Amino acid sequence: MGIFTKKDNNALDKGLEKTRRGFFEKLARSLTGKSKIDAGVLDSLEEALITADVGVDTTLRIINRIERRAAHDRYLDTAELNSLLREEIAGLLTANRNAAVDTPFDFNRKPYVVMVVGVNGVGKTTTIGKLAAQLRQNGKTVLLGAADTFRAAAVDQLTVWSERAGVGIVKQKMGADPASVAFDTVSSAVAGHTDVVLIDTAGRLHNKVNLMNELTKIRNVMRKVVPDAPHEVLLVLDGSTGQNAFQQAEAFTKATDVTALAITKLDGTAKGGVVLGIADRFNIPVKFIGVGEGIDDLRVFDARTFVDTLFG
Repeated sequence: MGIFTKKDNNALDKGLEKTRRGFFEKLARSLTGKSKIDAGVLDSLEEALITADVGVDTTLRIINRIERRAAHDRYLDTAELNSLLREEIAGLLTANRNAAVDTPFDFNRKPYVVMVVGVNGVGKTTTIGKLAAQLRQNGKTVLLGAADTFRAAAVDQLTVWSERAGVGIVKQKMGADPASVAFDTVSSAVAGHTDVVLIDTAGRLHNKVNLMNELTKIRNVMRKVVPDAPHEVLLVLDGSTGQNAFQQAEAFTKATDVTALAITKLDGTAKGGVVLGIADRFNIPVKFIGVGEGIDDLRVFDARTFVDTLFG
């Protein structure tokens, strides 16, 4: 099935299994023998959230909310904690612009230009390939731009994905100016009436000044062809890296105007809480999550579905 159609949630359920099992088993052990929400229960909840890499600030925000609710509603006991925790997590996510979405892109803009950023190894090129394949399955024309010209492997990998997805690609020789590749890609997309352009960029986390200059240059040359490009700056983060993902998000949000997040590799980690922590801390919508190796395992992120699956 494609990315913009409803799917069963078996893959999502399986992808979040490690996070769900680790978090709730830890919480269940800490609640054994408890009959009410007290300081000990809150301490155990705090530990479980931090272990899931929700992040300290977001964890404390959740704990404070639950503490206030428990103090106000004196009848609350540990049996109601799951329901209360579900409400608070869903509330945080939906407050941070992570509402349910049917279509993450605005196809009224043509071509819709997406600049994809992120460090090497987070699954950036794979995410582009899966996204391209699913877009094509849904009848959209897609063109890839291989603007990570500093690594031959990056261009080769994107070329393989273009062939697998059945979409076009624009590339130049290794070491070419990334902005030149981006310019040629957008120009070709306009000439060919392409629906979506996905621009891969260098995954080097060098100093923020150089990173900012490079991304700004790419943005500026694309705007010579499409004045409001890019329409989306998608930051790809590896959810299994926990706090490193927070540091990468901080670096890239300072270097460029990140408008959306894709968080990958959630199926291989018990630290899926990083989705909540990053969305809350940076107030940037999570649009995609990766919960497996298959093309369809790149999922449009829906806050309510995510929370329901996390809580079983």
